[in-house]
Amino acid sequence: MLHQVGKQRGDLVWLIDFNTPENNDFIVANQFTVVEDGVNKRPDVILFVNGIPLVVIELKNAADENATIKSAFRQIETYKAVIPSLFTYNAFTIITDGLEARAGTLSSGMSRFMAWKSADGKEEASHLVSQMETLINGMLKKETLLDLVRHFIVFEKSKKEDAKTGVTTISTVKKLAAYHQYYAVNRAVESAMRATGYTVERETPTSMVMESPESYGVAGVKSQPKGDRKGGVVWHTQGSGKSLSMVFFTGKIVLALDNPTVVVITDRNDLDDQLFDTFASSTQLLRQEPKQIENRNDLKEKLKVASGGVIFTTIQKFSPEEGNVYETLSARENIVVIADEAHRTQYGFKAKTVDDKDEHGNVIGKKTVYGFAKYMRDALPNATYIGFTGTPIENTDVNTPAVFGNYIDVYDIAQAVEDGATVRIYYESRLAKVNLNEEGKKLVEELDDELDGEELTETQKAKAKWTQLEALIGSENRIKNVANDIIQHFGQRQEVFEGKGMIVAMSRRIAANLYAEIIKLKPEWHSDDLDKGDIKVVMTSSSSDGPKIAKHHTTKQQRRTLADRMKDPDDELKLVIVRDMWLTGFDAPSMHTLYIDKPMKGHNLMQAIARVNRVYKDKPGGLVVDYLGIASDLKKALSFYSDAGGKGDPTIAQDQAVELMLEKLEVVSQMYSGFPYEDYFQAETGQKLSMILAAEEHILGLEDGKKRYINEVTALSKAFAIAVPHEQAMDVKDEVSFFQAVKARLAKFDGTGSGRTDEEIETTIRQVIDQALVSEQVIDVFDAAGIKKPDISILSEDFLMELKGMEHKNVALEVLKKLLNDEIKARSKKNLVKSKSLKEMLENSIKKYHNKILTAAEVMDELIKLSKEIVNMDSEAKKLGLTDFEYAFYTAVSNNDSAKQLMQQDKLRELAVILTERVKQNASIDWTIKESVRAKLKVIIKRTLRQYGYPPDMQKLATETVLKQAEMIVKELTAT
Repeated sequence: MLHQVGKQRGDLVWLIDFNTPENNDFIVANQFTVVEDGVNKRPDVILFVNGIPLVVIELKNAADENATIKSAFRQIETYKAVIPSLFTYNAFTIITDGLEARAGTLSSGMSRFMAWKSADGKEEASHLVSQMETLINGMLKKETLLDLVRHFIVFEKSKKEDAKTGVTTISTVKKLAAYHQYYAVNRAVESAMRATGYTVERETPTSMVMESPESYGVAGVKSQPKGDRKGGVVWHTQGSGKSLSMVFFTGKIVLALDNPTVVVITDRNDLDDQLFDTFASSTQLLRQEPKQIENRNDLKEKLKVASGGVIFTTIQKFSPEEGNVYETLSARENIVVIADEAHRTQYGFKAKTVDDKDEHGNVIGKKTVYGFAKYMRDALPNATYIGFTGTPIENTDVNTPAVFGNYIDVYDIAQAVEDGATVRIYYESRLAKVNLNEEGKKLVEELDDELDGEELTETQKAKAKWTQLEALIGSENRIKNVANDIIQHFGQRQEVFEGKGMIVAMSRRIAANLYAEIIKLKPEWHSDDLDKGDIKVVMTSSSSDGPKIAKHHTTKQQRRTLADRMKDPDDELKLVIVRDMWLTGFDAPSMHTLYIDKPMKGHNLMQAIARVNRVYKDKPGGLVVDYLGIASDLKKALSFYSDAGGKGDPTIAQDQAVELMLEKLEVVSQMYSGFPYEDYFQAETGQKLSMILAAEEHILGLEDGKKRYINEVTALSKAFAIAVPHEQAMDVKDEVSFFQAVKARLAKFDGTGSGRTDEEIETTIRQVIDQALVSEQVIDVFDAAGIKKPDISILSEDFLMELKGMEHKNVALEVLKKLLNDEIKARSKKNLVKSKSLKEMLENSIKKYHNKILTAAEVMDELIKLSKEIVNMDSEAKKLGLTDFEYAFYTAVSNNDSAKQLMQQDKLRELAVILTERVKQNASIDWTIKESVRAKLKVIIKRTLRQYGYPPDMQKLATETVLKQAEMIVKELTAT
């Protein structure tokens, strides 16, 4: 409250000064201790702004082969589970192994943590500079960090209803801008300010400029004059987060231009809905609820306000009811028009002569119409126009630059794939499988460019061709062939690769017939219920289409339900048949196959194929299957793409995936040099298992064999998944299956204990199963080594001897190493000191073996000695007549020579019993959180040590060790 001459006035207190970053307190804390629910954790680095912990960084050592970026990710997951309060204010987290570094949010899976590739926004950092350095200089610059927190984080909620229980769960995903979105949006804001002629007190720093469009050989907005109303075009390849970039831009421009009216324009109703949903779920950032325009009158009403508002409309609403001039809706200057896919034909100025028809569709004369760009300019003469597009502007296109200006920013396919923002798309022609006759092929070639679907009525000639082709493509026999091929092809893909597929049909009739044929072959895929069934048709229809087509009609709400089902990887809906819907802007990350059975060209084709380029877990790529021979159209689309300055191939022939697979197959089979694994395929089941064991032994005998083998087979599995069902891939299926079976067993020896590597847990790749080896039970470490699980203790003399006598020494060693690791881990909570020394002994023995100081047999003896130590540790407590807890404190105080020399065993034993008693009396469950209780306990421990004549130079260390041990067993201790 402010008091002024007897008056009280309220004022806002800002937690962070966003306008002047230097006014804030920035602190980097190393090993900052967080205590919650008795758990004490020290994250590596926390960044505080004005005392608020905004960023948590987990660092791993680049030199340690087990300390990978994945283990940093796992560590953050642990922190989220055990010290969640640290993340209440968290903006994002960073994981790094010293070289690689990535940032993500609380809800990001591993594949969604992204590198920050530019330190200054002008150019991508050199590969010779570590990613961590680039991230610190770029993302963690004070201005950038505050900018990200304020303008570049959104929360998206999604609903999911459990079909069985009917329970609806709402999950929230937190999304953070990637580096290309951040720099592009800031440039777009700057360009829009220039175009409006708005003077800015604080110019965006020059560091906010990303690779200039000029470096791609295309014109940039820099040369454009102030106040020209042309904001420019952002070209970000499909799938790289264009819709979100539009949200970030809107949120920022609303503040920068003092509450302008933002008009978002698309050219299709379903796109309007999709984009509107994205904006509607980000209202916090927009600071207002976006609104959707119902009709022309609604448009007029909503634009007649003085300022503010984010409104959505399709461009078609800007056509005059009569005449050639659209009325002026608003002459205001603070209007920003954002156009999605700004380059399409609708945005023209040119005049065209078309048939004038009466309400019955009869031609009554000719009339002149203009492109919508002219009408939009009539309606909003002083607005600033800015375009976002996923495909480039064609060289011959004069409309787009005339409305929007030049490029603001370019992010092409090559860059998106390299950054992991999208995955590669592969192309497979299956024309031969569903023979289209010569006449059909000729028709496909001849179909004019006018066949962009909507403009068919323009020329009767094209319409006739379309009808002819539709009859050929939709002939009963061909539809049967296509249905049969899709079922086979998709089935083979699903065997190696979890995910979904989409079929693009040429007409509603074909879509309905194809559905009928598919469910004839697969009746179990059908369901009349919207929430059930493996396959659906997504389209609208009118009753005049007849019952067969009309039954597939969907309302807007029903399409939303189907979209949610398609986006949910766990939902049974796996295939959808579409005609026009969902071909642009629809985002289902797990979709991996697109079947095209419709003539498509240019932008429409480029956008359709991008449905399968989304990142999902470790999806290696998407596949476009061509049933019509659109290869030449693809080539044309690609050449215009590269002519427009784009780098990277939008699609790669599937043959290249096959080559990559064969290359990886060669690498793996070379690891079997001198090992006749070919015999495996003719062997009986019993022999197969012993051959897998021998193969494990062989791989473990190679230099760094296990790690290399697991990595190479993982790479082979990915390449194989993309290449399926190419004939060459099917030919080597058995070999891949064998290599995977050996990998699966080797993975059981990993230190994680679960036997499933992280990659497998978060994977889309399925293992090719050798039917002979299928068993219901889960393979454990004993099965993997081909030995029986001991009935009694794992560390019994008999079992150790059995291991020692095993034929496969390397396998035996891996088993023992894994078992000992697990045994030590199990005891570490109960006895901190003893476990630590045992773990060191284990690691030293293994190191000596790896460094060739010990042979396999010698290291085996060392490990057997170590197992005896573990058994002794278990029995020593009984010998001394101590409980487990007392023994834990006994090892804590007897862990140094001076204490052992100065004090007798009995004295130490007595000290341990008293310590246990006193800790138990004074420790409450929450004592690790309460500093006062902790301090009191420390004093009690010190006093007790002094009382028993504990060596003074060792008291401090012993106190800490006892406290640490007490922390680990406090729950059990206070419960007894």
